[in-house]
Amino acid sequence: MNRDDLLEQLTEDILAYAMGGTFPERELARSIKPEQLDERFEEYELLLDLHFILQDDVVEFVRQLSEHLRSIRTETRTTSRMRRGTVDGRINWGETIKKRYSQYPRDNSIFVCDNRSVNYDIPENIVLKRLISVVHRTTREAEEYLRGEYDWVSETWKGSEDLIDELQRIVERNVHVRRIREPDTYEPTERMLTTAAESRHEVYRDAAELLRSRQRLFRGEPEEIRRLLEETAIAPDDTDSLFELFVLFRFVATIEDLRETQPQFKTIATDRQEVARFDGDREIVLYHDNSARDRKLSFVAVPDEDKENPSRTDQVQLVAQEIAGNYFEKDYRNHTGRPDVIVLEIVSADENEHEYLIVEVKNSTNEDTIRRGIKETLEYLAFLRVNEEYVFGREDEDGDGNGDYFGSGWNGLLVVQDLEEETASLEDQSDREIAILQASELEDELETILGEVVC
Repeated sequence: MNRDDLLEQLTEDILAYAMGGTFPERELARSIKPEQLDERFEEYELLLDLHFILQDDVVEFVRQLSEHLRSIRTETRTTSRMRRGTVDGRINWGETIKKRYSQYPRDNSIFVCDNRSVNYDIPENIVLKRLISVVHRTTREAEEYLRGEYDWVSETWKGSEDLIDELQRIVERNVHVRRIREPDTYEPTERMLTTAAESRHEVYRDAAELLRSRQRLFRGEPEEIRRLLEETAIAPDDTDSLFELFVLFRFVATIEDLRETQPQFKTIATDRQEVARFDGDREIVLYHDNSARDRKLSFVAVPDEDKENPSRTDQVQLVAQEIAGNYFEKDYRNHTGRPDVIVLEIVSADENEHEYLIVEVKNSTNEDTIRRGIKETLEYLAFLRVNEEYVFGREDEDGDGNGDYFGSGWNGLLVVQDLEEETASLEDQSDREIAILQASELEDELETILGEVVC
């Protein structure tokens, strides 16, 4: 599965789930944000605004803003007020005589005075103020990153850090900007945007177009989602997180088909990785990234040094080497490594009965990387604990284990990128401790694996 295919499928998934209000937006944001960003940018809307301000046309708009503000439009408003005995403004003699004869006969102290005031709150300026506010707020949130040495800002704000200071001065000191009222929550309206888009002044036309671009992004229009995934929300040459998100969506879709029911999606909170829950006689809970700490799940890859051989660690090394050799028909040496995983927990009506599927994802076709993924998946199975108790191969009272450290053979899955050469089919792997699927096989084969674990 090449990058274009991955982006196309993810765009469809995001439109179907995240933009439909079901899949948690925080989980989506956490998966696609640059890894250097702190947890504030796991808020989906803030991440979208970061993507928005990283666009070249937004940076260029800020660069020209100071000059454009010199020609900002205003309207002159005239208000008339009645005065008795004093004059405040220019006397409107026509209205004054009319007022005296109609309401105050023989009272020569009555005057109607006109006062002219400058009105900044015209539709075009409300549009402009909203755009300035969005850019200013987001640059303040991301300032340390925009000023830092990060590749994903190298062609936008990099070298233009003084623009951040200039924008701050404009917001705080520019008399024109300060006199425009803050837009209401629902503003600018479509009529305001249309007025600005049809203005003779370039600054208003540009502001309207940029805000409409932001609206398209927030509405989740396909081309904007594709642009979000492809350009600035994640390093262009780093597809590992996108691939893992692709696999996660495949799990959600396949379980939906198996259960013929909609999941309950969860908001991702600190130390809580639950993504979705499917109700039924056997409840299915899907976790993403690290382990489900709130369910007392953990992975402790520390060998039991005092146990008789073969230890868990020895079993991991030996079985990983055997599976990799069987899959590629080669001999290998073992090595270690452990990234994050997807965890599927199946809970029976009897709370004491649980089943697990541990999924490791490797966005690679490299044999060494896949071998490492095999070993890591086996490690997760062998060292999976609930309430500090091993799930598979539990020790008896004498301290001996039953040797079944990896479950039934359907409890571990490694997903890798599509390989050019032919490899073992899922059927040929049925007697192994874990299964290996390539990206293009997920659609057809994942249901088989889930059927074995869930049913």
